[in-house]
This record gives sequence, C-alpha cells and structure tokens, in this order.
Amino acid sequence: MTGMLGHPVAENPIDRMFDAVYAHHGLCWQFLKNDIANAQGLALAVRALVPLGYSGMAITVPYKVAVLPLLDAVDDDVRAIGAANYLTIEAGRLIGHNNDGKGVVKAIEKLAPLAGRRVVMLGAGGAGRAMAVEMAWAGAAHLTLITRRQEQGQEVADTVTRASGVPAVWQAWEGEVVVPAGTTLLMNATHLGCAPELEPLPVRWDTVDPACVVVDVITNPRITPFLATARRHGCTVVDGVEMLVQLAMQIFEQWTGLTPEEAVFQRAVAEALGE
Repeated sequence: MTGMLGHPVAENPIDRMFDAVYAHHGLCWQFLKNDIANAQGLALAVRALVPLGYSGMAITVPYKVAVLPLLDAVDDDVRAIGAANYLTIEAGRLIGHNNDGKGVVKAIEKLAPLAGRRVVMLGAGGAGRAMAVEMAWAGAAHLTLITRRQEQGQEVADTVTRASGVPAVWQAWEGEVVVPAGTTLLMNATHLGCAPELEPLPVRWDTVDPACVVVDVITNPRITPFLATARRHGCTVVDGVEMLVQLAMQIFEQWTGLTPEEAVFQRAVAEALGE
C-alpha cells in the first residue's frame, strides 16, 4: 500500500493517477488518500505506517514541515529545504524526501528556461519553500516571497539565500497584489482557486507583464481562474497537473524501482480529471 496524508485531500487526483499506473504495470498496489484533521492525528497516522505495511507515503499540506520530527531520517534536500513531501519506508524506518521543487522545475522548463528569471511566489508553505529553493538552484536570479505572515515569508526567503546564494526577499500581501516591476515568472503556491471554491487570486494584472510566465501549483482544476486570467492577459502558463505528473514519476520510481513512462502518467491523470 501507498498513499497520502494531508488536509484537505478530496479534490486531489493523485490516487486515481497512481492506481491507474500501478494497474498498467501489473502491480498489486493501491494508493489511499487519508484526510488527517490535525497534528495529533498526523502523529498517530505516521506511527501506524510501518505496522500497517505501507511501502511509501506522500505528504501534502499542511504537514510537510510538521512531519519532520516524526521521521527516522531525511535526505539532503529535506535538510536544505526544511520540508518533506513523500516518505520511503526502508527496513521499518521512515525516510523523508522532497521533490516538490524538482517537479515544478521540470514542468516549467518544458516551456521556458528558469535561468536568469526574476520570480515572484504567492504563498510560502511546505510546497512553496521547496519550489523556491529548487528554482534558485535551477538558475533563477532573484525571488520575492509574498505572504500574509512576515515570519513565514522571511524565513523562506532566508532559506533560499542560505541554500543557494540567490537573493530572496519578503513582501507583505496586503489587499490586491502589486507584482514588482521586472518580474518574469509569477507563481501561485496557495490553495486559492482550488475546486470546488475556485476563488480568484487578488492580483493587479496591470502590474503583470504579458511576457511573464505564470505558474499555478493547484491540480484540480487544471486551468484555475488564475491561469485563465493569465492566458487572457497573454502570458505563457504552466499548470499544477504537469507538476504533479513530473514529481509523481520520480516518487513512483523511488517506491517501485521501475522506470516511469510519462505517457502513462499523463493519460492516467487526464482520465482522473475527466478530460
């Protein structure tokens, strides 16, 4: 068994995608989403993984940081980033890994190079911090983290600079977001716009250059209100489903030892979303 721990998880198509891929490869494996209400429940769930016989577990919001003290070991990426998005279970030990950022970098670079870009990220949670660090490692020239809580945004900005040497700053999120001049990549790393609410992001689109690449981490729907507006504005867009595919292939290989086939993952997630 494999699965996911998080809250909320209902709208995420990852279980249907993984189950379809397992079936394609003839594996008697299953992926179970687990909605964990609070940190106490997280601790109980993590302690149960080994006795229940899990082979691996994905970790999603809001537990990518909170899970760390519950693990037996973490890899170098987790040590640098300070968050984990999946676990491998090896000889009864829980090992934390993070490929959130690797997935987003691969998805973005299928359409546009990251080198030299000035990045603005809205939100800086567990996934956002991983993406920020990985984009810096991939050659981004500067990052601005826009969050409502200064402590969170400043801590992630400091993490980016410490891990990569790339300058990163915090900007307060107050009302409509004014995107700094010179921004060449704008990313939503919040849950605003996720199904079923589909809230619009309060961005001043007159401050966004149409040449800017716009990225959303949300996986359902594929084209969020944020990305739909960006397209109308003339921007190139990168959707969260593409990121999910890229990181899921890496996780699949870690868990199973099999080489992933991207076409199988793309077809599985499209079917899961009813496309």
